[in-house]
Amino acid sequence: MVVDLAVPVALLAGSVVGLWLGARLFVGSAASLARRLGISELAIGLTVVAVGTSLPEVAVTVEAALTGAGDIAVGNVIGSNVFNLALILGFLALFGAITIPRSLARRDGIVLFGASALAALALVDLRLGRLEAAVLVFALGGYLFSLARAGGAPTTEGEDGPFRARDPVLLVAGLALVLVSGTVLVDAAVTLARAAGISEWAIGATVVAAGTSTPEFAVSVLALRRGQVEVSVGNLLGSNVFNALGVLGIAGLVRPLTIDPAALSELGWLLVVTGFVTVSLWSGHRLSRAEGGALVGSELARWALGFLR
Repeated sequence: MVVDLAVPVALLAGSVVGLWLGARLFVGSAASLARRLGISELAIGLTVVAVGTSLPEVAVTVEAALTGAGDIAVGNVIGSNVFNLALILGFLALFGAITIPRSLARRDGIVLFGASALAALALVDLRLGRLEAAVLVFALGGYLFSLARAGGAPTTEGEDGPFRARDPVLLVAGLALVLVSGTVLVDAAVTLARAAGISEWAIGATVVAAGTSTPEFAVSVLALRRGQVEVSVGNLLGSNVFNALGVLGIAGLVRPLTIDPAALSELGWLLVVTGFVTVSLWSGHRLSRAEGGALVGSELARWALGFLR
């Protein structure tokens, strides 16, 4: 059994690395172009960086939908969103209270909770049809349109420098690497789940979700170290909105999905974590170390419970 599992474990680890590298290439080149066009740091974090770091979720979820692995498709999105807020944002807060702009706390915090609630409503019957998926995609379009109209202060040239001639090549290469790695990750995860007797939902909501969230973690930590708090937090909030509306919506349009009843408790927990973060940011436009510790602890407990089912 150990020998049989060695290959899928190696493929799983390799695909996570591929997802991280591909997303990093994509984000770096796309953000460089965005800065050249004078887009604000907050807008870059909420859109360009958030969409780029969500590419692994898109690749994995759509691939899972195409192969009929609905539990991995939806579990990946729900698990990634909880992981982003509870573990990544909570981890960042442990190093010092995170203070954010009022606009990010108010406008985008409400959008974050609304997107999570809409996704939960679409999945409450344990299936996602094409009509519900279309509503999710339409809602994402409305949010992106509002961001475009709101605009923001132009940025100055960052550490990444001006847009380079090689950036389009890197952008395409990063996207291709993400797509290939996503396919490998789904196949390896399904193989491991079946061999170990663990439900595909548990694998999708934990191991696969953590793997596809590695770009969010890397980008957010790097941005925070550079003092770009708006990019760091905006990346996580924007990624969650894009996952809940865009990734689920695209997957549902590709193929209607059915999911395990275990999804209901996970959806409820997603709303609890999202509500906690939204209220915390609203209360003083900051996330304290104590609140960060509570978020990290809750995510570790979720993982333990997920594998004990």
